[in-house]
Amino acid sequence: MNFTLNQLQIFLKVVQTRSITKASDALNLTQPAVSIQLRNFQDQFDIPLTEIIGRRVHITTFGKEVALTAEKILEQVQTINFKTHAFKGKLAGRLRIASVSTGKYVMPFFITDFLKDNPGVELHLDVSNKFQVSEALEKNETDFAIVSIPPKHLLIDYVDLMKNHLFLIGKEPIMLKKGQSLQDFFQALTLIFREEGSGTRQVMERYLSQNGLKFTKRMELTSNEAVKQAILAGFGYSIMPLIGIRRELLGEELHIIPVKNLPVVSNWQLIWMKGKRHSPIAEALLKHLEKEKEAIAKKFFGWTERYS
Repeated sequence: MNFTLNQLQIFLKVVQTRSITKASDALNLTQPAVSIQLRNFQDQFDIPLTEIIGRRVHITTFGKEVALTAEKILEQVQTINFKTHAFKGKLAGRLRIASVSTGKYVMPFFITDFLKDNPGVELHLDVSNKFQVSEALEKNETDFAIVSIPPKHLLIDYVDLMKNHLFLIGKEPIMLKKGQSLQDFFQALTLIFREEGSGTRQVMERYLSQNGLKFTKRMELTSNEAVKQAILAGFGYSIMPLIGIRRELLGEELHIIPVKNLPVVSNWQLIWMKGKRHSPIAEALLKHLEKEKEAIAKKFFGWTERYS
């Protein structure tokens, strides 16, 4: 057998995605290039690795076994690369960060320069909801988490990164009518909520509760991006962070609805379990953030100040 690491990587990505198209997108290769390498890899085995049934890629039992071995081989190669960097006196290894879904608009800006300065560091950024992020922290499955509302049931340490402003957002620039109560105003709205476990939903429910507001119409969606698209389609209104809707605000596709006691302001924080022993990479990231966070926040998110 004379297969290459490139062929192992391509085969493993096809197994993970169950699609040549998705594998080519993930690897930044053309579909013909993926198909050729997959065929060359298959030619070295007498037993089929994959089957095409109804235009879908299916992995054979043998193919699944080969994929497990391929994954281990590639992990060992990665370990060699990390050790090479380490012997050169450079940071090397994995950095794991769990992020609530809206955090994907924030974290890349705070970590990009750090990764450029340390090419031996591989980032694993897991984006999910607040409940899953808290679970990853508690199980020690991540080095850090980025949240705007820290989990109350965990003992944590943290670094404040920047402010998080949440406003009532709608497609039309409506306002309270003269003499209209806040209750009557909200009662007339179709409110769009995030799913259970979402920090954005927690903020929205807290605002409604603290202001004694009742509502009858509602919709529930599983990401801020889905909420944004629903608002753009005219389905309703929602309390959501500014950071994911800058373009729509500038283009006047979405509008901030001025109402009492908004915006709600929280802090984006990088958090970790109290007492956790950081790796050298994690320690280096914290030093980077303490030095650069204010400049990063001003450079990339200073625009939010005009709405506060």
